[in-house]
Amino acid sequence: MQAGFGKVDITPRVGVELCGFGPFLNRRSIGVRDRLWARAVAIREGETTLVLVSCDIIGVTRSITRHVRALVGEATGLPPAAIMVHCTHTHSGPATHPIHGWGTPDPPYLSILPHRIARACIEAVGDLSDATLAHAEVPCQGVALNREYDQDAPPLEEVLRDDWRPAKPELVDATCHVLTFRAGQRLRGFASYYGCHPVVCCETTRYIHGDYAGVATNLLERENPGAVGLFLQGAQGDINSCVVHKPEPEALLALDVIAARYANAVRAGVAAAHPVEVSGLRFALREARFPERPIGLERLREWLAEQEAVAAAPGASDADREVRMAAVYAESLRGIIPVIESGQPSRPPTELQGFRIGPITLLGTPFEMFRAIKCEVVEQSSAPVTLVMGLTNDANGYAADRTTAARGGYAQDMVPLMLGVLPFDDIHTHLVRELLDLESALRS
Repeated sequence: MQAGFGKVDITPRVGVELCGFGPFLNRRSIGVRDRLWARAVAIREGETTLVLVSCDIIGVTRSITRHVRALVGEATGLPPAAIMVHCTHTHSGPATHPIHGWGTPDPPYLSILPHRIARACIEAVGDLSDATLAHAEVPCQGVALNREYDQDAPPLEEVLRDDWRPAKPELVDATCHVLTFRAGQRLRGFASYYGCHPVVCCETTRYIHGDYAGVATNLLERENPGAVGLFLQGAQGDINSCVVHKPEPEALLALDVIAARYANAVRAGVAAAHPVEVSGLRFALREARFPERPIGLERLREWLAEQEAVAAAPGASDADREVRMAAVYAESLRGIIPVIESGQPSRPPTELQGFRIGPITLLGTPFEMFRAIKCEVVEQSSAPVTLVMGLTNDANGYAADRTTAARGGYAQDMVPLMLGVLPFDDIHTHLVRELLDLESALRS
């Protein structure tokens, strides 16, 4: 096989609004702590070439992905299904996510972003040369906790102890996967896979960086001059970093601690990786539409009236989070209602994408996927190694597990409305089925 790497700076100018954490926070960046990157790997075996690019941003829209694929295809001749655009989901990067009120996108930045991502992919294809692939699955502890089923945001004095572990360690990834690409003994590049929100820094922080995943990857690249490292985000829908929602000074100091813990795990994986034979490459791309929960027009209009009443209440202030959230919901409902009146689904179709690299299968989804969904796919997959990735090619909000969906709340009900769409109806069952069908297609 052959492998090649590309790396292009995608850091926005200081002053753009950062994405995540709350409605209309006006969280404009004031400096660059670490630069953001689009890091790409191209893999060729026989007549088949695949390109995977990982971007230090919160997410991309399907239109950005299409633009990237068009640019890469024009330069390299690769078909769209062979090009995968993935995001680490840092909440300390520019607003590229379609949630209304969660950071205002910057049009100049968005106009250049696809070209920069595509350039990393094109560089990777141009860099192809003989390489060997190796894989390891190694322990990774002290980074994450399950925010749905465990205590979220424990005190700093607890989580910064070297021996800290979550109360329910079985509900987070206990390991990370590491792929290495070598030319002889020289490390040309690596990829690490783990599922956890990059939210060590939070709503009070205003510096640009890739959070624990980006800081750790930058550190490992410095230790291995010339190597390019990709972070692949797994099932992080219900997984937070152990440090979150802390004041800016504490969060920035803790960032290096949590990044070092993750870097230690990846470093061990690079050292322990065993060669794997790449006897074939496969790719598959499917358009997908998932069922929505039926909500009548009467109820939607009631919700809109309720949200408009919040802003109309005596003493309402835009400093009140409830008022700001009501503005998000009202704007979204005003968009949803005409679509439902027309008889159309509120969500446009999205896509699922798969790569098979010898014994390793990558399944890309556009969701902030809950861990239970990932685990069910991995358990039923016939591939020796199956990595189920979120935040790939599109941004479609949360894919909540059955338990969370049944009780409703933020991931199941609130985020869809922020996105201007209706909640899913049993995304757990449908996504597992679709991903297993995709995995099967990669074996045919």
